[in-house]
Amino acid sequence: MGLTKQYLRYAASAVFGLIANQKANVAFITLRGERGRYVAVGACEHVFIWDTRRGEKVLILQGQKQEVTRLCPSPDGLSLAVGYEDGSIRIFSLLSGESGITFNGHKAAVTALNYDHLGGRLVSGSKDTDVIVWDVINESGLYRLRGHKDAITQALFLREKNLLISSGKDTLVKWWDLDTQHCFQTMVGHRTEVWGLTLLSEESRVLTGSADSELRAWNISYMKETEDTDGPQSKKSKGPLGEAQEEEEDVEESTEGRILSCQRFGSIMREGRDRVVSLGTDRTRRFLACHGADSVLEVFCALNEEEIAKKMEKKLKRAKKKAKQKSEDAEEEEELKVERCLQDEIQRLGNIKASSKIKSFDLFAGAKGELKAVLLLQNNSLECYSLPAEPTPAGKAECTRTSRLTLGGHRSDVRTLAFSSDNIAVLSASAETVKIWNRSTLQCIRTMPCEYALCSLFVPGDRHVIIGTKSGNLQLFDLASGNLLETVNAHDGAVWSICPSPDLRGFASGGADKTVRFWDFELVNEETEEQSSRRLSVKQTRVLQLDEDVLCVRYSPNGRILAVSLLDCTVKVFYTDTLKFFLSLYGHKLPVLCMDICHDNALIVTGSADRNVKIWGLDFGDCHRSLFAHEDSVMFLQFVPKTHLFFSAGKDRKVKQWDADHFQQVQTLEGHHGEVWCLAVSPNGDHVVSSSHDKSLRLWERTREPLILEEEKEMQREAEYEESVAKGQQPVVAGEREGEVGLAGKKTIETVKATERIMEAIELHREETAKLEEHRALCKAAGKELPHRTHPILQAYGNISPSDYVLDVFKKVKSSELEESLLVLPFSYVSDALALFRDYIRQGRDVELICRCLFFLLRIHFGQITSNQMLLGVIEDLKNCTISRVAEVRDMMGVNMAALQFLKREVGAREEVQFFADATERFEEKKRKRKKNEKLLLAVV
Repeated sequence: MGLTKQYLRYAASAVFGLIANQKANVAFITLRGERGRYVAVGACEHVFIWDTRRGEKVLILQGQKQEVTRLCPSPDGLSLAVGYEDGSIRIFSLLSGESGITFNGHKAAVTALNYDHLGGRLVSGSKDTDVIVWDVINESGLYRLRGHKDAITQALFLREKNLLISSGKDTLVKWWDLDTQHCFQTMVGHRTEVWGLTLLSEESRVLTGSADSELRAWNISYMKETEDTDGPQSKKSKGPLGEAQEEEEDVEESTEGRILSCQRFGSIMREGRDRVVSLGTDRTRRFLACHGADSVLEVFCALNEEEIAKKMEKKLKRAKKKAKQKSEDAEEEEELKVERCLQDEIQRLGNIKASSKIKSFDLFAGAKGELKAVLLLQNNSLECYSLPAEPTPAGKAECTRTSRLTLGGHRSDVRTLAFSSDNIAVLSASAETVKIWNRSTLQCIRTMPCEYALCSLFVPGDRHVIIGTKSGNLQLFDLASGNLLETVNAHDGAVWSICPSPDLRGFASGGADKTVRFWDFELVNEETEEQSSRRLSVKQTRVLQLDEDVLCVRYSPNGRILAVSLLDCTVKVFYTDTLKFFLSLYGHKLPVLCMDICHDNALIVTGSADRNVKIWGLDFGDCHRSLFAHEDSVMFLQFVPKTHLFFSAGKDRKVKQWDADHFQQVQTLEGHHGEVWCLAVSPNGDHVVSSSHDKSLRLWERTREPLILEEEKEMQREAEYEESVAKGQQPVVAGEREGEVGLAGKKTIETVKATERIMEAIELHREETAKLEEHRALCKAAGKELPHRTHPILQAYGNISPSDYVLDVFKKVKSSELEESLLVLPFSYVSDALALFRDYIRQGRDVELICRCLFFLLRIHFGQITSNQMLLGVIEDLKNCTISRVAEVRDMMGVNMAALQFLKREVGAREEVQFFADATERFEEKKRKRKKNEKLLLAVV
């Protein structure tokens, strides 16, 4: 067998150039005891914590491969729930930055995430139309609520009642009773998608945002409250309603057995004319804000009862004055009644005008009478504003921008990258700026405004850079000062490519005006300075006229030939010195967007929009191999210096490494969540940097770890298997009601592995039990004790018994994966598990865990268990011992709760005594100071 060629693996090193991801929301968090200063944002698969005061990144929560779509901080401020594109949810500790809890239940991206007011439960909504309630303390799913027909947009717990309200793109708002896990009421008053939902006025109002400029308000009245009222007058809607909508409300009111009734109360007109993108409140639910697909955030204030009473008094006085002016005799009581409307409860606070389109926001009511708002913008930036918290009569409070986070990234997609010759600096350019990054610290060291950049290079010496722009100009920048030295009108169309000459004295540029232009560097006298001051400039030397637009230009390393890719899908090769035609490389079906020539001038690699990469020989122009490289257009490729390995980047979000000698793929670098526009390989080949439509720059580093292709292919097959398991059909659970409620978790590769571990443990218990009985029989026959060999696994666990080992395996299954693991457990193992559960419960070991497993297995295998005569005795024993053991656990918890309440009262009493003691001491101190001052005054007199 021949030797297998080994390669060195490139691994992800860092993500930079990204401030915030547009798919996820922004949220204020509590960190280091401070509130209103730190914000959490999604950043591809990570979560970044930014300090808005200093503009620094203080914490990175490392995530999975999937993109972050939703964030929700816990009420106590100690943890952060993060929802991902694949439907998983992870809960991170903000103290350690680690994730200890993972929930897998949704099949699509998480779109809604909220805690209850105590932080013990978490509700999540997804694009798969399901709403799942999770138990954060027990780290498990409680139930899945089905009923919506489209993606969930919001889901909220009620504080006082055990109810849940959810909204979706199916135009419905549903009320769920969490005691019975069913939908008891559906609000159908919307004609388009419900994009936002919030609760106001101590949960007596529901406010919804739809696809128009109207925020609809609904009055919530609970059945007990409704029964206590004096008649049908209290059930009438107090806001304006159309006839068709009134008929729908009457139909809903005739429904029996409801917990509450919702009636249309009125509406607030927004200034924006498009749909509501997001609608939300601060933690106290006093301040409300919403925005559309524009750059204006509209802020409102929900007045309390005292403020509403004052407003109604003024309104009544105005009504009396108006009535008196009309007629002195018109003083009847009916005319002086003033109806309370929605505008009396919600008052406009003001508008915040951002610098770009708003994607998400969060509000925080500070202690100093100010309202803070953080805005996540479409152009990869964050802005923080402050406005007074007290509503003004005009409703136009002045807002001030307190901070803005823009330095850490570009406002638009990065279209070109370049490494400096010393491998330290990285150049990135977009539609508005050029940035220079330090590769080791990932800090931006220069930001220079420019035109729409398409290509770039470092001038030899790394003191200047040249940018080719969409308008056809070449822009020369000085890195030391950050100034634009010169703008040269190079082409009549876009400058698509720049390539430095091998002698480092100039470069060639190709543009949309069907020409390749050759440029030399020169030093010219500065016009505004003294004659001794000279600066770098460029001058044109030659022009190569072609028949089609030039897309890419490349010199061979020896400077002998020049390769030019044209819009007619061919690559023309010319001699550099005479510009005579040498070769034509044709074979691509779509234009060649990128190409590169290897260090020994033997190979040229071309990448095209037809998704293929072709490897050509430069001696005769023959095609060595055509590789189907990407699932979409190949946007960029470059050889690793001094090798025949090259990297390619495509619109399929992947960066791939290839071997041009063996015509095989070496490695796939996955991580980008958008089209990859370009990449750059460092001169020493140790680093690769790539840019994507997701606004991120990713740095890949060559490690010392060898990469073997066979192992890589095996890992790829395992990943495909795991993906197929995750996408598999969910099994139907016996005993589960059809329709509204379902199992919270879903089948994943982790649950399959957990099931396999349980099956192996039960099989080991069977074998060891049989061996032990056989050993006892032999000992009895021999009349003496014979040596017994323990299983190696049991020895590794400290010579424990087989039943203890099975219990240990059950305890190691994650709480969130326990039900799904038991769901796929074959029935042949269930009978052994039930017998073991009986022994565990009799011994009083982990009663809660064993009862949870027991009840779930009884529910899903009820028919087979009850029809099995062998298990009747086991079930009878379980019935007797389970009731007594659960009663003992319940009594123990009751005693503990009583003890904790006693301790709470004791601590409260001590604090009261300490408070009075401190107050008495302060009073005595003031008395002593007063006497001392009186003595000083007498002495002066």
